[in-house]
Amino acid sequence: MHSSVILLFALWSSVSSLEQDEYDDLFFLNFDNEVESVIPTTEETISCDCQREHTEWDKLFIMLENSQMKENMLLQSLDEILKVELQTLRGELLQFLENFAGTCTTYIEKAASQFVSQMDQMLVKNSGESEELFGILPESKQGKIFKEILQLSQNVSSRLSRLEHAWQRREEVDAQQRGLSEKARVSYITSGDDFIVKSLWQELQETKAELKESQKRTTRHLLPVGCETALLFPMRSKKIFASVHPTAELILHSFTACTWVKLTEMLDKTIVFSYGTKRNPYEIQLYLSYGSVVLAVSNDHNKIIAPNVISSEKWTHLCGSWNTINGSTSLWINGKNVATFAEIAEDYIIPDGGILQIGQEKNGCCVGGGFNESLAFSGKITGFNIWNKVLNDKEITRQTGEEACNSRGNIVGWGVTEVLPHGGAQYVFGP
Repeated sequence: MHSSVILLFALWSSVSSLEQDEYDDLFFLNFDNEVESVIPTTEETISCDCQREHTEWDKLFIMLENSQMKENMLLQSLDEILKVELQTLRGELLQFLENFAGTCTTYIEKAASQFVSQMDQMLVKNSGESEELFGILPESKQGKIFKEILQLSQNVSSRLSRLEHAWQRREEVDAQQRGLSEKARVSYITSGDDFIVKSLWQELQETKAELKESQKRTTRHLLPVGCETALLFPMRSKKIFASVHPTAELILHSFTACTWVKLTEMLDKTIVFSYGTKRNPYEIQLYLSYGSVVLAVSNDHNKIIAPNVISSEKWTHLCGSWNTINGSTSLWINGKNVATFAEIAEDYIIPDGGILQIGQEKNGCCVGGGFNESLAFSGKITGFNIWNKVLNDKEITRQTGEEACNSRGNIVGWGVTEVLPHGGAQYVFGP
């Protein structure tokens, strides 16, 4: 019995010791290595391991490396782009330089041609008025105008000289830029072009101002010297005229009537002004018959004629005088006595209470009187004055100078006496 127990204990001990040894062997086996050798390696696994292993400093260094790499790539791309653009710009500038001289010359010639053409047109347009103006102006006034024209010519000459200097400067720029480096060449060409463009622009602006000033001085002579306003009669019409309302009585033993006229057209009878009463519509008439000037007193049979002394589209100064003593009557054209007769309406007295009109006459063609379209004035009138005396030659000549509209009559004074336009008649103003 005892021997059996002892045997069983020995067997159990041996089995236990064996199991303990096997367990120890199993405990010291590297199960992790066996698992790693079994599980396949993937990118996700490596990524996760790397992320676990990267520290904050590692991440910072990686970011810096990536940033430097991107910067180098951008600089390289920018350098390539700049090289292409500079080569294109160089080609365009060279092409521009090849064509610049011919193009600039063409534009300058075209501008000069237009300038000369405009000046010719202005001279042709104003030639008639200039001849008339210089014919009637005193020598002092002519000298002043000649000085202004000379000054304008000198200014234009100066402008052209400066344009020529700018062109020479352009040639110097072209010559100098050939010896410069490519970068300096581009810079020099750009600065040179800016200089030329600014110079040309400044010269053109100054020339434009000179032309405007010249035109302004020219338009001042659209009216006689010293006159600022005129009556415009745009067409022949029985409704277009101007009524004059003097404050003084018109009981006249003598008179002098003067006015400036610029005709659009002359017919057989074109009324400049007329004065008439209900009893006699033809007390005074100053009218034109084609190129002749006629002054009639009392009726159309008592008249004086100065033939072929006036033409259309030119300012002409007219004066007519009459004296009841001996019926002495005279006509002046532009300050010169062109006709004198006696025994015209001798011992006649012009009565008061009539109607004084410019550009029409109150005639007896209709019941109660009326206007006739064929007698209407067409053009401009200014400086209309009437005195109750006969002016001498010196007083009349003075009115054709700088005192054209400043010498006023004591019966009708231009700019003082009321003159009312009717119909389409209107006042126009000088510059």
